[in-house]
Amino acid sequence: MSVSEDKARGTWYVQCRYKDWTGQPKKKTKRGFATKKAALAWEREFLARINGTPDMTMREFYCIYEEDLRTRIRRNTWETKAYLIEKKILPFFGKMKVNEISSRDIMRWQNEMMGMKTSVGLPFSETYLNTLSCQLSALFNHAVKYYNLPSNPMLKADRMGSSKASEMDFWTKDEYMAFSIAMMDKPQSFLAFELLYWCGMRCGELLALTPSDFDFQKSTVSITKSYQRIRGEDVVTDPKTKKSVRTIAMPEFLSEEVEDYLRLHPGIQGDERMLPVSKNYLHREMDRGCKETGAKRIRIHDLRHSHVSLLIEMGYSPLAIADRLGHESQQVTLTYAHLFPNKQEEMAQKLDEIRSNPFDKEEW
Repeated sequence: MSVSEDKARGTWYVQCRYKDWTGQPKKKTKRGFATKKAALAWEREFLARINGTPDMTMREFYCIYEEDLRTRIRRNTWETKAYLIEKKILPFFGKMKVNEISSRDIMRWQNEMMGMKTSVGLPFSETYLNTLSCQLSALFNHAVKYYNLPSNPMLKADRMGSSKASEMDFWTKDEYMAFSIAMMDKPQSFLAFELLYWCGMRCGELLALTPSDFDFQKSTVSITKSYQRIRGEDVVTDPKTKKSVRTIAMPEFLSEEVEDYLRLHPGIQGDERMLPVSKNYLHREMDRGCKETGAKRIRIHDLRHSHVSLLIEMGYSPLAIADRLGHESQQVTLTYAHLFPNKQEEMAQKLDEIRSNPFDKEEW
């Protein structure tokens, strides 16, 4: 350790030695302090923070992060992480050392992200900004848990974005029925949207379906896998969560539609994808259908919300809906609470009736 005066510049500088998180000796020089006291203070803080912590660059740490996690999570989950890190995090933090990134650096990054635009000139959505923040925080948390980073600097940074979308879009039954008419000229497209709307399955679950997943005697479809197109390759993985593995009871008319479709395509084998299209194809078909019918444009995933909205309107409980969706019941309650009818006035009225007849046992 050494604090010395730079007489040529009239300032003070620090030279100190330490061992990094791998035990290798390192040397750090910091110049430009106005006083010896300021140089000593910086030296104490630096050594307290640096000893045994990951002093590699964020880009170097990302390689370790990938090695640690890639085989432990679903491939499409990793690819999403990799895209966010490589495109939105490393361009800013890549050359910075992990243990030297401060909350001020994070604030500057947040400002840059909030100022960026999408390909069509719109600002990033609140949920996307929140996703970026969560991924950066995940990197720091990994360094804290496994590589001796003292703390996550994002704990001191202001929040960016929101975990919940500003509003939830969905189609009513009448809106969907009007849209579906435009799809009838293409059996493949028609069946895809029928399954999405009337079963509430995820897009990846839909695109992974094979004829063997259907039991036409029981009128059910089994969800056991998910499809993604990753870097130009067709990839079939396990569903999103363990809860996602489920059997969905189909309405009779939908079961008949699936049977009709398979009769029209006898070449599809039992273990082959029966809807060999991509999510982009469905986006284009939705654009076409909305243009032809005047239906409001919603996301493909909003068909899942539309299914839930329909079930709530029909009076089904969060638990019953959760089983159908492959969710936990509390997740349904939190996500769709605003769609469930408010029973408070009905409860108050019933309590009033009971109180007005305190000795009438039949009321109890």
